Amino acid sequence: LEAARHRTTNMDTLVSLGGTVAFGYSVIATIALPGRATYYDVAALIITLIAVGKYLELAGRARAGAAIEALAELQPRTAHLLARASSGQRGDLAAAVDVPAETLRAGDLVLVRPGEAIPADGELAEGTATVDESMLTGEPLPQRKVPGDELAGGTVNGPAPLVLRVTATGAQSVLGQIMAAVDAAQKEKSKAQRLADRISAVFVPVILAAAAATFTGWLLAGAGVVTALITAVAVLVVACPCALGLATPVAVMAGTGRGAQAGLLIRGGESLERVHGLRTVVLDKTGTLTAGHPAVVRVIALDGSDGLGALALAAGAEAGSEHPLARAVVAAAEGRGLVPAAASDVHAVAGRGVTAVVDERWVQAGSLAWLAETGVDISAAGQPGAELADAAQTPVGVAVDGCLRLVLGIADALRPDSPAGVARLRALGLEPVLATGDTLEAATATGRAAGINNVHAELLPQDKSALVDRLRRQRGPVAMVGDGINDAPALASADIGVAVATGTGAAMAAADITLVHGGVGAVADAVLLARATRRIIRQNLGWAFGYNLLLVPLAAAGIMPPVLAAVAMATSSVTVVGNALRLRRVRITSAPSGPAARRDTVTPAGQPLAEEGASR
Repeated sequence: LEAARHRTTNMDTLVSLGGTVAFGYSVIATIALPGRATYYDVAALIITLIAVGKYLELAGRARAGAAIEALAELQPRTAHLLARASSGQRGDLAAAVDVPAETLRAGDLVLVRPGEAIPADGELAEGTATVDESMLTGEPLPQRKVPGDELAGGTVNGPAPLVLRVTATGAQSVLGQIMAAVDAAQKEKSKAQRLADRISAVFVPVILAAAAATFTGWLLAGAGVVTALITAVAVLVVACPCALGLATPVAVMAGTGRGAQAGLLIRGGESLERVHGLRTVVLDKTGTLTAGHPAVVRVIALDGSDGLGALALAAGAEAGSEHPLARAVVAAAEGRGLVPAAASDVHAVAGRGVTAVVDERWVQAGSLAWLAETGVDISAAGQPGAELADAAQTPVGVAVDGCLRLVLGIADALRPDSPAGVARLRALGLEPVLATGDTLEAATATGRAAGINNVHAELLPQDKSALVDRLRRQRGPVAMVGDGINDAPALASADIGVAVATGTGAAMAAADITLVHGGVGAVADAVLLARATRRIIRQNLGWAFGYNLLLVPLAAAGIMPPVLAAVAMATSSVTVVGNALRLRRVRITSAPSGPAARRDTVTPAGQPLAEEGASR
């Protein structure tokens, strides 16, 4: 009806007319023409098959709302208000009043307690804090903040309370802008039309004209109204798009089913169509190319020993900390079978390091600059520390009883399967591009290790989305692969968004393809499967239309009565289904692999160091 109001035709026109004519003729035949064949089953089959296709399409579009909901959940619902901007009076921390976060206005002072999400964009008014900004940058290490620094709503405060002066809320906040970008990109995608509808703009009017011409021609030839009507019905039945209704949804179901078996979750036929012509794959770094968490990849002993004794002491000092670098040190010790001794007098210095007494030894572990401030001689770490920094690894020094014994190189290690996965993308004719919020040094080192030359670093979420748009204009269709909230706008705006399932719900909700097992190699598998599925859809549509072009003239000539037309239509549908089921034999080559970090090594001081990607 909507198409009729706009004086246009689509597949729904032929579906509605074919089903209505088949049903209407069957009613007339049942009442007034006893013994004539009826086509109730044809009408029911047409509507059922098309309804399945519509359901799959609507289910795919529903993910837009899921992405927005996942992002909205990041914004805290309650804020601890200290003072309104209009009052000019400030209460103490104990007098904070809980208010709905949406009531905050620019200039309000808000208390953010340890471990809480920041309720709005603002600047740090009081306190020194470490803030987890992974939702923006994708990087796992918290950032140190001092008064005057900007804070984004939805990021997570560290172990110390802070006072925030609100600068932006709602749609003006960083999180609000991310949500708007995701929403706009997904609405733009949903306007894509299926190939069948594009062809139907020509096909449907031709079939309608053919049925009308058949009815008129038989009347002019002297046939009765019933004969002319039966022949016209045969034209509509043989042209009725059962095979067309099946062509896309059955191929999509077969392709997505095969993908699910291999850990590739593909959302809908539109995603599969957009794979055609794909030229570029933009890859996030942290959690996609890398393990997604810091790990000790180098242990440099400065005292001629194997370094294990000092590593065990450092692990004892760090055992009680939840800081990512501390967990990396503990994991490195445990990986070597070391059992850290219990520590006492533990004192953590935010963003700098930790001191403790372990096995009656005074242990300090932290940045080299901080160790120097405490009086430790770090001259022996000059060259190793510089080499680690050049390789984008975070140097962490370990001093025992005031003497520097060890330098640890900590990095977000490259996944072992990433270089092979990047090579497979190149073999498919796709150009890999690295896009990350991390530093240029870390991004360059990771790109070099993975085999990627085109590297873009220090990008905010909107920068990644803009990069995708720019690459599309320059090279054609673009895929984006990521796992973080900061990747959601780019995932939504890319022609194909690919999310790693170990990442955030917002990323998966915004993506067209989700990789259950992660790994860049799975991206190549997803592209292969999507291309195969799209090829099957094209073949199915070609068969369905070719079948109509061949049999419609036979029906119009009266050679094929409605009964045989229905049989031919069913045969066409069976052929389409059989062709789609060939997708079950598509070979998926990559094996599931967890985000295992590369095994680290002990390197004597002065030894050349391999370059690894990392960030602090």
